[in-house]
Amino acid sequence: MFETWLFYAFAAVLLVSGLLVITARNPVHGVLWLVLAFFTAAGIWLLLRAEFLAITLVVVYVGAVMVLFLFVVMMLDINIERVREGFWRNLPLALVVGGIMVLEMVAVLANRYHGAVPRDLPAGYSNTKALGRVLYTQYAFAFEIAAVLLLVAIIAAIALTLRRRKDSRYQDPSRQVKARREERVQLVSMKPEVDK
Repeated sequence: MFETWLFYAFAAVLLVSGLLVITARNPVHGVLWLVLAFFTAAGIWLLLRAEFLAITLVVVYVGAVMVLFLFVVMMLDINIERVREGFWRNLPLALVVGGIMVLEMVAVLANRYHGAVPRDLPAGYSNTKALGRVLYTQYAFAFEIAAVLLLVAIIAAIALTLRRRKDSRYQDPSRQVKARREERVQLVSMKPEVDK
C-alpha cells in the first residue's frame, strides 16, 4: 500500500515537472525542472525494482547530459521572445504527438490489467545481470556503434567550440620537460654593501 502511494506521489511530481519544463519562461529553469523529472523517473524505476536503470538515469542523464544542457543554455545567447513565437505554431503537432503517447500508455495499462500476466521470477534473479547479458551479447554490435557515434559527437563538439585566445595563459608541458637548471636559475655577483 505504501509503495502504491509512493508511486502516485512520484508520478504527480513527474507530471508537474514535465509540464513546467515546456512552460518555463527561462530556459535555465526548464533544464532544472527536467533534472527534477529525471530524478522522479529514477524513483519510479526504483519502485519497479529496476535499480540499474534508475542509477543509470541519474548518472548519465542528470550527471552528464543535463549538466551539458545547462552549460549550453547558459553559454548561448537565446532570444526567449523568438523561441516563444514558435510555441503556438507547433502546438497542433505537439497535441497530436501527445495524444498518440497517451493512447499508447492506455493500451499498455489496459493490457496489463486485462491481458498479459507478468511471469514469476526465480529467486536470486538480477535484472542488471539479465540486462548486461542481453546488451553485450545480442546487441553488442549496436552498442559499439552507439559508442562510436557518441565519441565522434564529443570530438566534433570540442572541435566546434575550441577557440584559441591570445590573452589567455596556458602551460606547455613539452617546454616544461625540456627545461634545464641553467635556464631557470641565474647567479648574479654583487658587491657587498657597507654600512656607513
